Amino acid sequence: MSDIHSQLLEDGLLLGRFPLCHLLLMCDANYPWFILVPNRDNISEIHQLSADDQSQLLKESSLLAESLLESFQGDKMNIAALGNIVPQLHIHYVVRYQNDPAWPAPIWGKLPAKLYTEENLSDVLLKFNELKLTDFEYEKNN
Repeated sequence: MSDIHSQLLEDGLLLGRFPLCHLLLMCDANYPWFILVPNRDNISEIHQLSADDQSQLLKESSLLAESLLESFQGDKMNIAALGNIVPQLHIHYVVRYQNDPAWPAPIWGKLPAKLYTEENLSDVLLKFNELKLTDFEYEKNN
């Protein structure tokens, strides 16, 4: 089992895990923003995963993207694997709205992170916990 990079844990809240990936909520209330982190050591790129892991990542990614877009009623799902600062492979899932503060531009560097209030964090977690994610184990503190 690999560890999650400390920067990801500092910037996000661990929600649980799929068979391959950990799932975090990014601590930025500007957008519904989630991060998948494959539970593999020394992997920085998708092509470094085994063929089976690549297939599993695609399943988890597709399920997550579809579920988030539907639950949060977004206009667009942005998915990106950048890894310029954190070398551990991680994939961002950002639900976008035509009226969000960065639309239609990319979110990176557009606005400072907006901390969740207790109320809006509770709202996001409630929506997330209502998702029907198969093979997902919720974090006990959630």
